[in-house]
Amino acid sequence: MIYLVAGARPNFMKIAPIVRALQTLGGLIFRIIHTGQHYDREMNDVFFEELGIPAPDVFMGAGGGSHSQQTSRIMIAFEELCLRERPHIVVVVGDVNSTLACSIVAKKLDIPVAHVEAGLRSGDMRMPEEINRLVTDSISDFFFVTEPSGVAHLRHEGKEEAAIHYVGHVMVDNLLYQAEKLTHADTSVYETSLFKTAHLTNERGYGVVTLHRPSNVDDPETLGGISSALNDIASELPLIFPVHPRTRVNLDKFDIHLGPNVTLVGPQAYMPFLNLWKDATVVLTDSGGLQEETTALGVPCITIRDNTERPVTVEEGTNVLAGTDPLRIIAEVRRVLRGEGKKGRRPHLWDGKAAQRIVQILATEYARGEP
Repeated sequence: MIYLVAGARPNFMKIAPIVRALQTLGGLIFRIIHTGQHYDREMNDVFFEELGIPAPDVFMGAGGGSHSQQTSRIMIAFEELCLRERPHIVVVVGDVNSTLACSIVAKKLDIPVAHVEAGLRSGDMRMPEEINRLVTDSISDFFFVTEPSGVAHLRHEGKEEAAIHYVGHVMVDNLLYQAEKLTHADTSVYETSLFKTAHLTNERGYGVVTLHRPSNVDDPETLGGISSALNDIASELPLIFPVHPRTRVNLDKFDIHLGPNVTLVGPQAYMPFLNLWKDATVVLTDSGGLQEETTALGVPCITIRDNTERPVTVEEGTNVLAGTDPLRIIAEVRRVLRGEGKKGRRPHLWDGKAAQRIVQILATEYARGEP
């Protein structure tokens, strides 16, 4: 039996292609485990129907709290589950607390661990995600890698060559799957008058903004500088800003105001958000996943960070690292508006078939009787 572990909504985007590939191949028994790291009211039957997968088999309900509290609750609940059912292999994705917690539990129970999105490194130990990546990769048995930098990092860290599998990116698998669904959908159900107004009132189109990283939104000077850049950009290009709850709180706390050409909306479900940003003139973000998705669809991306754990998006894709300097952010957007922005290309193996490669490797290991 294979356990597919997810803790938050983005994790389900990553396991969904693996589930679909397992269903297509047949013969491998799997269970979807939702740790409940994040409660999300949008994760209902429609959500799983859109992903083309069944609802989770297990919901552990770990809930929030500090990193340590959350991680410990997940570990306790997952250990009880593993002791009852004893899976042959545990597959974890990404870099959230659930990834770390379930990897540790499985390894201590002598259950093999497969890490999807292995080898990514930002070099920034202030990021909780970086700690989760490093610890998970230090104990994993199978490494499913999205880009060449991941292979290089794992080799440098002494991982066995046979355990490293450069397979492409399951997040891109899911993106292409959902984008295809949008071509046949009534997208009016995903749009609001605010989105349409921002899109239609400027011949240059519109930009989309996301900000959530503590280093960007918890410091009043940094958030203020980024906000001033957004106001400047919005005088030339209307911006739509789905605001993360953390960011919303800090905008209010620091008394930072965004102008009338920056449309603030609440967090968006996956399909409405994809429908929004896929047609954007430019995306401004500090999200790692969005750097990859914009690269996959060829949308110009300005990353408001000094580093990235996804360097292929800069080396080959449409992504530019602008840091948090307001003048640099403005300058990069103006380059896009002048038609001078990066065109980029989709990286090797980002072809929508990463999950098929992963499942074939898992099937081969089962045939050998190793897991």
